Amino acid sequence: MNGAVSGFRITRFQFARDRTIGDSQVRAEAANVVAVELLDDAGRSGLGFCQSLFTSLPDEAEIIRIFEEEAWPNLVGRSPAALALRVSRPRGGNVRRMTIPFEESLQHAVWDLFAQQSGLPLWKMLGAERDRVGVYASGLDYHLPDHDFSELFGAAAERGFRGFKIKVGHPEVERDLHRLDLLARATGGDRPVMIDANEAWTAQETIEALKLFERAGHRIYWIEDPIPRDDFDGLRMLRTLGIARVNSGEYLDVSGKRKLLEAKACDMLNVHGQVSDVMRAGWLAGEHNVEVTLGNSFLEIGLNMALALPGTRWLEYSFQNFEHLVERPFEIADGTIRAHDEPGHGLKLSRDARERHRQPTLVANAALVVPEAAK
Repeated sequence: MNGAVSGFRITRFQFARDRTIGDSQVRAEAANVVAVELLDDAGRSGLGFCQSLFTSLPDEAEIIRIFEEEAWPNLVGRSPAALALRVSRPRGGNVRRMTIPFEESLQHAVWDLFAQQSGLPLWKMLGAERDRVGVYASGLDYHLPDHDFSELFGAAAERGFRGFKIKVGHPEVERDLHRLDLLARATGGDRPVMIDANEAWTAQETIEALKLFERAGHRIYWIEDPIPRDDFDGLRMLRTLGIARVNSGEYLDVSGKRKLLEAKACDMLNVHGQVSDVMRAGWLAGEHNVEVTLGNSFLEIGLNMALALPGTRWLEYSFQNFEHLVERPFEIADGTIRAHDEPGHGLKLSRDARERHRQPTLVANAALVVPEAAK
């Protein structure tokens, strides 16, 4: 069974975020994260992360029990290559979510092992010929006070990020306009501006908001998820008007993304997360001549897919305090983010995180602190 998956490690983390993150629909002040490491019988380790955005995770022992029952039987003794490339037949009761959202972390860990066993960086194994891509600053900023909002994006401008995305969809659209004014002052107003409503609007409200912003001198590069994900008629209508590019697909699975593309309802297809699904969605977007954008992925693991998908110009970076969890985060400089050259996806759980930041038992949110390395 040379190279087969033979063991695993689960490490639970729980800590305070360095700011309140969120959008027009949600907010979060704590990070609840599980590192999943799959081990092969040659001693290699593939890493993935899963997180619970809005509720605390159970104790580590319970997480391990759930993993052993729901995930491990489908992994043990299998080749990472077979796990990465298999095509399953979803039917009936096997179409269900795990009790803890391990799905994305398992794809990352499996593909990490597969690439290590192949002796290639994941981005090269996926066919990429470049090692860096443009990166835009995303604030997850809806709940930030104006001062903190301006400080965050002003610092991003100084670091050379190539564009800026803010959260909109406030019940009073004038507040959204105010934030665009603040953004222009903080960044100089000379780089692309994207807005993300997280489905807060109707199609008509979207048109009225975009025209208001345009009259005030704000040119919007793209509008992301302005209306509900399955309102393909509304999205197609917004695309036809051409006021701003329509970026959609974040909340849809691969089947939903296919329907979105077939409806000609987006200018850009937003993908992020699971490696296999991203590559399949990228192939579909290529068939429809639609640009792909890479949204948030944990610690920017999605960089590997962004590099491999032709024509992808953007990766989202949202300043989340996760870097202390890994030995060497991806480097951001001069408006680009660069991949690592070692085999695998490029991230390793740090010894310091395992020893100092592991939190095996549930802690009340009020008692959580921001990790020292992230302050």
